[in-house]
Amino acid sequence: MDMELKEKFLSGWKKYFGEVELPIVCWFGNDKGTAAKAATPKGWSCLIADLARVRRGESLSFGKEAVACGGARRYLGYAEQIRPKFEYFLSCGIPNEMEGERYKRTPEIVLETQKHLAHLPADDRPLVFKRWDNLVDRDDPEIVIFFAKPDVLSGLFTLANFDRVEPNGVFCPFAPGCGSIVHFPWLEMNAESPRAVIGMFDVSARPCVPAGTLTFAVPLGLFAKMVGCMDESFLITGSWDKVRRRIGKE
Repeated sequence: MDMELKEKFLSGWKKYFGEVELPIVCWFGNDKGTAAKAATPKGWSCLIADLARVRRGESLSFGKEAVACGGARRYLGYAEQIRPKFEYFLSCGIPNEMEGERYKRTPEIVLETQKHLAHLPADDRPLVFKRWDNLVDRDDPEIVIFFAKPDVLSGLFTLANFDRVEPNGVFCPFAPGCGSIVHFPWLEMNAESPRAVIGMFDVSARPCVPAGTLTFAVPLGLFAKMVGCMDESFLITGSWDKVRRRIGKE
C-alpha cells in the first residue's frame, strides 16, 4: 500500500468532504494477519450486511466458506454454477414451488443475462475488507468502496470524470449489491480506460444499508488519479463549497 496516497486522500477528504464516512477497500489475497476471519454463517446471510462492521472500523477476511449467499459466491468468483432453476427464482417463480423475486420479466431473459457475467479468478483466495484509515503498508487494496448519499456521490462522480473526454467514466450495471462493489469494479481494473461503478440498487440488499445510501466503487488506479486531481478540480470552487456546507449539516 502506498502510504503517501493513504495520507493524501485522508487530508483531501477531510478538506473537501468534511467528516463524511470514510471508504472501505477490498482485495483478493492474504490479509497477512491484519484482519479477523469472518465466521461461517449458520444460515443465509448478505455480505452487504456484514460490511457494516467494516464501515465501523473492523477489518474482516471472508473465505469462501464465509460467503453464504449463492449469488455472492458466483459474483465473487467462488462458484461458477448458479442454483437449479435460478432463472425462475430471479423472475416469475414457479407456482406452488418457488416464489420469484421478479427482478427480470422472464426466465429466458435471466438465462441471457448470465451469458454476460464474467468469472472472477478468486481461486479460493479470501476477500479482505478494511476501512481506509486502517490500511498498513503491507496491505494490497484493489478496489475502493464508498457508501454515500447523493451530495457526496455528486462529488465522486464529477471527480471520476474530471480528466476524461468521453462522458461515461462512471456506469451503473444491473447487479446485486456485492456485484456492484466487487465484481464489476474488479473487471474495470484491467480495462483500457477504467471506470467507477455506482451501485446498491439491489432491492434485496437495500435493507442492509441506511436509507438514501448508494455505493461508488472504483479500482485503485483510477482512485489514485482522482485523489491527484482534487486540488485543481471543482472541489476548490464556490459551487462545491455550497454543497460541502450542506453535506456538513446532514
